[in-house]
Amino acid sequence: MEGKRELTLAIKAGYEIKSLLYYPGILSNKEALGSIANSKIKPELIEVSEAVYQKLAYRDSTEGVIAVVKVKDHALENLVLPNQKALILVAEAPEKPGNIGALLRTADAADLDAVLIANPKGDLYNPNIIRSSVGCIFTNNIGTGSTSEILAFLKERNIRILCAALSASESYIKTDFTEACAIVVGTEATGLSEEWLEASTQNIIIPMEGEIDSMNVSVSAAILIFEAKRQRAI
Repeated sequence: MEGKRELTLAIKAGYEIKSLLYYPGILSNKEALGSIANSKIKPELIEVSEAVYQKLAYRDSTEGVIAVVKVKDHALENLVLPNQKALILVAEAPEKPGNIGALLRTADAADLDAVLIANPKGDLYNPNIIRSSVGCIFTNNIGTGSTSEILAFLKERNIRILCAALSASESYIKTDFTEACAIVVGTEATGLSEEWLEASTQNIIIPMEGEIDSMNVSVSAAILIFEAKRQRAI
């Protein structure tokens, strides 16, 4: 992981920083020490040369700091919902790191109770996800599992399942988001699987007035999430 903001968010979220590598041509030793001042476990601090840093750095624009971070276990049995009327985002089989990052960024902005990734297709800590989420991979309450496992998790907690789908749907404006609910989105190419549609409490749709019948998944999710937030604020 690289970047000062991402490092700060990871530490604040309780991630264990194993090692911190810094290039003194960009970040001084004092600044490197300051960036980990709030870390409960002090990581190994390693000064690297410009050549080594450029080899390790993933970004074109860089801040002189790279961290080795212990990932968290995102199994559903470890997930705690802080709110009885939880508002959850579920994304089924997202593939594009940019979309996943954007979903996590929106979830953080809305302070969702959880983000659940069903049938994940890749590494949740992909550098492009960390970058596109601007560090919100660390700030969200995230759980992963199969569609069946996540459906069981939601049903056990009496959480309504609101699936973004084209068929048998009502406008999101008419949908009640004030009770515990999960907003479920699929891929832009194929939408949601039959397993989700069969388990759906209500299918919801964002009415389109142009020629296309869908939007980017992160944009759609943002519209639905902030409609839910609007209703809950009334």
